[in-house]
Amino acid sequence: MPRLNSHPSGRHFLQIPGPTNVPDRILRAIDHPTIDHRGPEFQALAKKVLAELRPIFQTRGPVVIYPASGTGAWEAALVNTLSPGDTVLMCETGHFALLWKKMAEKLGLNPIFLGGFDDGSWRRGADSGAIEARLAQDTPRTIKAVCVVHNETSTGATSDIAAVRRALDRTHHPALLLVDTISSLGSIDYRHDEWGVDVTVAGSQKGLMLPPGLSFNAVSDKARTAAKNSKLPKSFWSWDEMLEANSKGFFPYTPSTNLLYGLAEAIDMLQEEGLAHVFARHARHAEATRRAVTAWGLEILCEVATERSNALTAVMMPKDNTGKAYDADRLRGIIHANFNMSLGQGLSKLSGWVFRIGHLGDFNDLTLAGTLAGVEMGLSLAGVPHRAGGVQAAISYLRDTIPTHTNELGKRKAA
Repeated sequence: MPRLNSHPSGRHFLQIPGPTNVPDRILRAIDHPTIDHRGPEFQALAKKVLAELRPIFQTRGPVVIYPASGTGAWEAALVNTLSPGDTVLMCETGHFALLWKKMAEKLGLNPIFLGGFDDGSWRRGADSGAIEARLAQDTPRTIKAVCVVHNETSTGATSDIAAVRRALDRTHHPALLLVDTISSLGSIDYRHDEWGVDVTVAGSQKGLMLPPGLSFNAVSDKARTAAKNSKLPKSFWSWDEMLEANSKGFFPYTPSTNLLYGLAEAIDMLQEEGLAHVFARHARHAEATRRAVTAWGLEILCEVATERSNALTAVMMPKDNTGKAYDADRLRGIIHANFNMSLGQGLSKLSGWVFRIGHLGDFNDLTLAGTLAGVEMGLSLAGVPHRAGGVQAAISYLRDTIPTHTNELGKRKAA
């Protein structure tokens, strides 16, 4: 049996939409010796990350950190704010929206699942107009929360959260707004306070550039008030116990100490670059990727240009003369075997005919150029009909759009 950590020469291109590549700076931070999580050194670390996480969410309110995956943060958002039998309005935008809905059912909630455009085609973000119409019908105000995935990782489609907030405001509906930002936080502009979000759900392994293992809830005052009356069982996920301990710089149970060292470094990296520059970098790489896909003659899954994700691009395979799509998983396997690169697979009803290119996190122009070169060579090896020139289309765009601040930084380094 080969060693589990054996790899071909050169770096592995981990171009799935998360977990993403972990920068060396963060790996070195995680490598710190484990410390006493009841001592003063840990207290200083916890106070730093708890305070400096807030600007990443663009909130002044508290952010709760769990030693868990994003799935845990989903559950925390629901159990802290709702009671058994409560009705929640959820939107079918893709695989992860579907999983969140199934969790709500398992917890004893009553989800209303709004189908996507064209009866759930999974090719668009949430329909704020349909949300508004459903809220307007709810004159008894039985809907207690609206749950939306900001960036649907399975489809590469984003939802307009500000528009969802306007739908709630126009209908004067008191429902809470719960938003999943697991694949958008730190990659795509997201504004917890400005958009009136009550609970933001996030994870460590995507835009925050960490390994999996931390999840987050950013919490509004309205959500904390709702938590006082919620009746769903909670112990590990309780905000009250976490926030009480956090106020002193500690946690009510053993935290992921070394991952918190990594989180502190990730926050420093985002602050050094500046969030506006981080978002612009992701937007630029996303546009270069989309130009490559178009040049290949392939189709992007997300139908609406303004809703296309800056964190990943989901690509549809062309069809043969019988109308059957070429096998996306065979393409992914050929690319992995020949170029040591991992691409995201199609999930649930997208399985086999969609592949996903992640372009988020610790990512630069040459990373993207290498990624797209691997895809273009893989398309040829797999015999998938396409036009050559996608890589060149992306490179031309990148060459012509080097940001001014990047140029200035390069000049200073050269001097």
